[in-house]
Amino acid sequence: MQRWRGIDATPTDWGRSVVTIGVFDGVHRGHQRIIGQAVESARRAGLASVVVTFDPHPAAVVRPDARPSTLTDLDRRAELIAELGVDGLCVQPFTKEFSQLSPESFVNDLLVGRLHVAQVVVGENFRFGHKAAGDVHLLEKLGQANGFTADPVALAGSDTTVYSSTYVRSRLAEGDVEAAAQALGRPHRVSGTVVRGADRGGSQLGFPTANLSHDPHAAVPADGVYAGWFSVRGGEQLPAAISVGTNPTFVGSARTVEAHVLDFSGDLYGEWGNIDFVAHLREQRTYDALPPLIAQMEADVATTRKVLAV
Repeated sequence: MQRWRGIDATPTDWGRSVVTIGVFDGVHRGHQRIIGQAVESARRAGLASVVVTFDPHPAAVVRPDARPSTLTDLDRRAELIAELGVDGLCVQPFTKEFSQLSPESFVNDLLVGRLHVAQVVVGENFRFGHKAAGDVHLLEKLGQANGFTADPVALAGSDTTVYSSTYVRSRLAEGDVEAAAQALGRPHRVSGTVVRGADRGGSQLGFPTANLSHDPHAAVPADGVYAGWFSVRGGEQLPAAISVGTNPTFVGSARTVEAHVLDFSGDLYGEWGNIDFVAHLREQRTYDALPPLIAQMEADVATTRKVLAV
C-alpha cells in the first residue's frame, strides 16, 4: 500500500480511483465493510482503491474541548487499512482552513482534481464539508456533475447495536472490552513505550509489570483487572494479566496501564509495547495489607490462564 500525506502529495501518475473517505478511528467492523466494498469495487473495475483519512481527528480542530479518545493511532490505523487490501492511503491534514471548505470544494480539491475519482464508497451517514453541510444525497448530485458515482453502504452492527467508534469508546469506558472486541473484530489495543514505574510489582509483590507510557488521548478501558496479550514490536503475543487504574492500595499513585507478562523474565524497558484487552476480570480494590493483595493477584493470574487457555 502506498501512503502519502496531503492530497497535493498524491503521485502524479495516479490513475482513476475508487475512493472511500473517513476518519476510520478503530477500523472497526463497520469501517471494514465500507473499505472492503471500495476495494472489491476497484478490483472489479480494474482501478486503484484509495482511502482518504484525516489527521488529527477533526474534532480536535473544530471542537477541541470535546475531542474523543483515540482508538488507533495513525500508524496502527494505516496498518489495519493495509490489511484490507487497499492500494493507496492519503492522510489529509485536518486544519482550521480545511474544515472551512465547502462541500463543492471538498469534492473538487480532494476527489476530482487529484484522485481522479470514478466511484466514492462511503457509509450511509457520511457528512462532509464546512459544518458537515454535505451528505450522501449531495455527494451523488456532485458525482453526476463531475463524472463519478457515489455508493452509500449500510452501517454494520448486531440486531441491537450499530457499530461505530463512539459505541466502541462507550464500551471501553465501561470496561466491557468483550463488546468492544465484537465491534472491532479484534481485541482493543493500547500501545506505548515500556517505562519504569514504582516497581512495587516486582520488588514488593513478586509480579513485575510492563508499565506503558501511552498517548494521553488513547482510549484506555475503565479501571480494573483484565486478561489479555502483551507484545513488543515485531514480537510474539504473550499472555498477560493487566491492571488499569491508580493502584488504590498505594495512595497517591497516578493512573497506569501495566501488564504482568506470564512466565516471562527479561528487560522490557524502552521497548514499544502493545497490550490487547481480551476479558474484564474484576474491578480495582483496596487492600489493608499486602498478603491478601498478593493472594488476589495469584488468583488473577490463574483466571488469566483459564481465559486465554494457556
